[in-house]
Amino acid sequence: MDSLIRGAELGHYSVHAYVVMSNHVHILLDPRVPLRRITGGIKGVSARDANAKLGRSGKPFWQDESFDHWIRNEGQFERVRTYIERNPVKAGLVARPEDWKWSSANRVAQALLPVSVVRGS
Repeated sequence: MDSLIRGAELGHYSVHAYVVMSNHVHILLDPRVPLRRITGGIKGVSARDANAKLGRSGKPFWQDESFDHWIRNEGQFERVRTYIERNPVKAGLVARPEDWKWSSANRVAQALLPVSVVRGS
């Protein structure tokens, strides 16, 4: 979450939806810098933080891959947003999207991002 928030605060992107799961992350955003810079920043900062908490250093944390997809219309935008926010429900972790603490569907988590970078649900 910290690396996602930091990139938004730096103005690298506007966040529309996100979910942080135990083994992957989904983010719906409007990039303002090259996507490789965004993913590199998020992965780099979060890998250092996670490895520090695990007592490791210099070890790979993330796979060297990402899947990006261009949204072409409002209908597709809403389908992707819904998919992202329902991911913890689909995984059987919560009953409702808003119950997942690390998601834009959760109002507490949403409040962590600067107001100017989060599109209203």
